[in-house]
Amino acid sequence: MKKYERESLIVSAEPYELNKGMEDGFELYMKIITNGWLSSENLIQITRPDGTIVCPFIQNRRGIIFIREGDYIITENDNERHVCGKDKFFNRYKPIDE
Repeated sequence: MKKYERESLIVSAEPYELNKGMEDGFELYMKIITNGWLSSENLIQITRPDGTIVCPFIQNRRGIIFIREGDYIITENDNERHVCGKDKFFNRYKPIDE
């Protein structure tokens, strides 16, 4: 099998913070669990005043990506956004001087 190296790609990235408008929306936690979409481990859960629990997500061409504790939100030059876990982020990206 042929091997490939990822091209150099400069992106903007920052750790996810609630109340900064970084997410595209929220989904009910019970819907996520009931549908079995993914593991609920480390999902950010926000309890609204009415008692419902929701989880933030971003949406891109690949679908909806739920945000977990410690995730970074990455914005590429074409403004497409991705989520990358803190455990992988520093293996894939390094800071650059601007």
